[in-house]
Amino acid sequence: MLVELKAKSQVTIPKDIVQSMKLNQGDQFEVIEDNGKIVLVPVAVYPEHVKRSLKAEIKESIKNGNQPVFDSIDSLFEELDK
Repeated sequence: MLVELKAKSQVTIPKDIVQSMKLNQGDQFEVIEDNGKIVLVPVAVYPEHVKRSLKAEIKESIKNGNQPVFDSIDSLFEELDK
């Protein structure tokens, strides 16, 4: 699938990729150059107050002797939601 580099270094992500990855306007990406490839990696950006709250919850959990290991950030958040 070809895309064209536009003014201001912009490219359009094809609609079928946007839909299949459930991307939305305003989503943010890390841009990485990898051996001549341009890689866009979707990232989640959290407000500072959310990060502080999460850090406090994790510290409290560790202080109470609960030090679980998680396979992914999603599994961590699932546990925190309980």
